[in-house]
Amino acid sequence: MKRTQYASDYQKSRSYAPAVVTEGGRTVWLAGILATEDENGSSLANNFRGQVDCIFRKMAQQLAEAGSSLDDVVSMTGYITEVRYNTDFVDVRKAFFKEDIYPASTLVTVKALNRPEALVEITAIAVSPLGNLLE
Repeated sequence: MKRTQYASDYQKSRSYAPAVVTEGGRTVWLAGILATEDENGSSLANNFRGQVDCIFRKMAQQLAEAGSSLDDVVSMTGYITEVRYNTDFVDVRKAFFKEDIYPASTLVTVKALNRPEALVEITAIAVSPLGNLLE
């Protein structure tokens, strides 16, 4: 897969690219991911950073099961319930995506998600190189 991304220094500082172009590969579409509990069943209610962190771990796991990885994410949409979480979202996202391999990204503030304790939901699209496919 060939990947080209276009981003200014400011956009890179916010860990996103306004445009990503890919050629070749296999596309993986991920449904919205919530994390109201961590992998051990502990509550993440009222823990925005914990929810985002757990969502990205779940995303990495789902992508691995599809023969892909976070490095292959080309687009994502995040939904947050309060605009004040914007910077926290970016800070956690930076920990999961390598510099200069950022996805195109949209962050939307919504009134609520489908679970009252959910503060964030993320959906993503990845394009995997053909050599990484699982049989």
